[in-house]
Amino acid sequence: MGKITMGQRIGILTAGGDCPGINAAIRGVGKTAIVKYGMKLVGISDGFTGMINKEYRDLTESDLSGILTLGGTILGTSREKPFKSSGKGKNEISKPVLIKEHYEQMGLDCLVCIGGNGTLKTAYLLSQEGLNVVGIPKTIDNDVWGTDVTFGFDSAVNIATEAIDRLHSTANSHKRIMIIELMGHNAGWIALYSGIAGGGDVILIPEIQYNENKIAEYLMHRVEDNKPYSIVVVAEGIKNPIKDSCSAAQSLSKRINELTGLETRETVLGYLQRGGTPSPMDRVLATRYGAAAADMIAQRDFGKMVALKDNKIESVPLSEVSGKLKLVEPNNRLVIQAQNMGTNFGT
Repeated sequence: MGKITMGQRIGILTAGGDCPGINAAIRGVGKTAIVKYGMKLVGISDGFTGMINKEYRDLTESDLSGILTLGGTILGTSREKPFKSSGKGKNEISKPVLIKEHYEQMGLDCLVCIGGNGTLKTAYLLSQEGLNVVGIPKTIDNDVWGTDVTFGFDSAVNIATEAIDRLHSTANSHKRIMIIELMGHNAGWIALYSGIAGGGDVILIPEIQYNENKIAEYLMHRVEDNKPYSIVVVAEGIKNPIKDSCSAAQSLSKRINELTGLETRETVLGYLQRGGTPSPMDRVLATRYGAAAADMIAQRDFGKMVALKDNKIESVPLSEVSGKLKLVEPNNRLVIQAQNMGTNFGT
C-alpha cells in the first residue's frame, strides 16, 4: 500500500440480486470517501449495465442521508455479466471495452463493485483489463469465498427464522409436517442457521446428500414418540425427488406424504428473504465494509475485496475470490452440534 491519495473520483455500482444492507454500504463508502478524503462520488445506475450505457450521476453527502435503513439499492441493480454476454457483433464494440472507455471518459480513479460471486468475478476481470477496482461482498447466501460473512445474510436468517417460528404454531395445531423452503441454490447457510435458530427437526442443504427414506423413518419415529408435528427446513438447491416443475419443497412434500401417509404442507418463502430493512448487524457490517473500501482506495490498494476474518477487516485479492464458492462442509461444527441434538439431515 502506498501513501494516502486525497481527492480521487470514484464510481460505485451494485450488481446481482438485491439484499438488505446495500444502501448502508453505499453510505459507508460515500461518507468516508467524501468526509475523510475529500473524494468525489459517482453513482452508476443498474450495475454493469450503467457502465455499458454510461448512465451515472454525481452523489453528494446529502444524497446519502436517510438511506442507512432502506432495503434494496438507491442505484438500482441488474444481473448483466459483460464478459459472459459480450454481444460483440461485426461492427459492435464489446461490453468490456465499452466499460473501460466509459470508465476513462467519466474520469474515474476507481470503481467500487458491491455484489456477490458473479459481480466479484466481473470485478476481477475488469481489474485484469487495467481498471482500479475494489470489491465489497454482499449476498444473503453467505457463499462468497474469502470472508467469514457477507452482509444481507443476518437479515435473511432473521426473516427465515421468524417464518419458521410462525409455522410451529400451525404445525402443532393441525398435527402436520410443515416444510419451508429457503433460498440457497448451492450453499445451505440460510437453511442451516435459521433451521437451528427456529428449531427445525429436519434440515436439508445442497452440500449434504439426503435419503428420503431416512427422512420418512425419522418423521414416523417422531410420531411414535408422541411428537405429532415436525418442521422440515430445506434449501431451494437440494436434489428434487420428483422430476417435474415443482419447487423442492412441493416435490419433497409429495414424497413424504407418499412414504408416511402423514399430512404434509409446504411453504416457499422466496423473495421475502431479500427485502425490507437490514438488521442492525447488517447495517454495522455493511458500514464497516464501505468505510474500509474508501480507506483502500485512499491507499491505492486496488484489485482487492473487503473481507471480515475473525471480526477484523482485511483485504483479499480478487484473484483468490473469483470463481470460488464458500459452501457448508458436512463436518461443519454447527451441523455436528445439530446432529448431536437430534436434528436430522437426511442421512
